[in-house]
Amino acid sequence: MTITQVVLVDQTHSIDPTLLHSAALALSSQVTQDLPQHWSGITANVTAAPALSAVPQGAWPVFLVKSLPPGEGGFHMDKHNQPYAKVIASAHDDSWTVDASHEILEMLVDPFGNRMQTSQAIQISGNDVVDGTGTFSYLVEACDPCEANNFAYDIGGIAVSDFITPHFYDPSVTPGTRYSFKGNITRPRQLLAGGYISYVQPNGSWNQILWVDPNQGPTYNNPNVAAQARSLREEIHRAMGAKLDDAKHLQRRKEGGLPHAVSARIAQHRAHREAKGDYERNLRERYSIDD
Repeated sequence: MTITQVVLVDQTHSIDPTLLHSAALALSSQVTQDLPQHWSGITANVTAAPALSAVPQGAWPVFLVKSLPPGEGGFHMDKHNQPYAKVIASAHDDSWTVDASHEILEMLVDPFGNRMQTSQAIQISGNDVVDGTGTFSYLVEACDPCEANNFAYDIGGIAVSDFITPHFYDPSVTPGTRYSFKGNITRPRQLLAGGYISYVQPNGSWNQILWVDPNQGPTYNNPNVAAQARSLREEIHRAMGAKLDDAKHLQRRKEGGLPHAVSARIAQHRAHREAKGDYERNLRERYSIDD
């Protein structure tokens, strides 16, 4: 079975190389150990490259960049139909690893952005999304319903995204069933604050329920999706770009809006990296070694 190679490429030239390496190890652990528990047939690993020229041919690059136009983030396909992703990253906020995890997981679950799943219809009811009447055809986006940073978990001091399981589309709740890997989602088709879900209605039109602000409740949106789009996911992000970006920004509070336990682990590992860096700098000074 072919192993998909995903490569982090730091185009900001500002991410601590030790963090980049640790992030690659954590993300590789997630896609080799956590993801296959629920999404079968996926074999992949994640590494880091110092430059685009070092990315092996055939690998799926994830570019860490300083900024992006509205809606250009996420994963896309190049002219050869090979997936790639762009993620905003900063040396001052380690929570970029959640976004990298998000894009990698979604690339692996649905490489071409066209995977659909029929399930019970949903509707907004007050500050919640509940089952409705009939059925919708959902675009399978593995992290969107639980994408907010405060639902992340950590692997070795690196924050990664929670993700739905295939049971997310089950007809009804079954005791003992996991609907997202970390259990943040507790029933089929549940949308958590800060997330969104896109679907096709019986009349063929697209709709999306987007919960931009956890304090204001979810809203309906009607993205204009071209019928012959090469990638439905890419079209959704093109149509909804600014609103989806707003949802991301609202989630980035102190420590990236991460759960306290995850923030504490990240702070601990950051302190360890800094101490290690100080030690190495002292050695270079002691022995007059240039960088």
